[in-house]
Amino acid sequence: MKKLLLIATLLIASNSFAQTNAKYVNDVSSENNIIAALYNVICGAPGEARDWERFKYLFGKDAKLIPTGKNPNGGYQYRTMTPEEYITMFSTRIKTGFFEKELKRETVSFGTVVHAFSTYETRETENGPSTNRGINSIQLFKDQDRYYIVNIFWCAESMGFTLPASALK
Repeated sequence: MKKLLLIATLLIASNSFAQTNAKYVNDVSSENNIIAALYNVICGAPGEARDWERFKYLFGKDAKLIPTGKNPNGGYQYRTMTPEEYITMFSTRIKTGFFEKELKRETVSFGTVVHAFSTYETRETENGPSTNRGINSIQLFKDQDRYYIVNIFWCAESMGFTLPASALK
């Protein structure tokens, strides 16, 4: 009886895991879909819940999000975050609406490796004025049946840089 109960529990657990992942299988089926899902999942009005389960599903094991910034002395620095740490940072720091969209992308692929240089723009409301622009350097791993985000490394114009014309449409 215990063995039957254990098997039933494992089947239910694996079935619910498969259903959870099935919700996002299209998000990771192509380069375009995973990058579109990345931008889409973090967007929303102030206080609007984000689908953080979906966000986490986009990332591979040991993935990092790496923003660049300035240190107190004005020098450049970067820091690394796991997807969980990014969720905490985003949830505690972003009090306004946040809408980020891709303006242009340059992609280079070889075998299992994809690198996308993705120019973005942010706004506090969906159709409001631009509040920042920059470039996300997105590294993807292409497995046999899906893509994973390995790293997102970014720099914003707010650091004192201006996007070159080649990074825009």
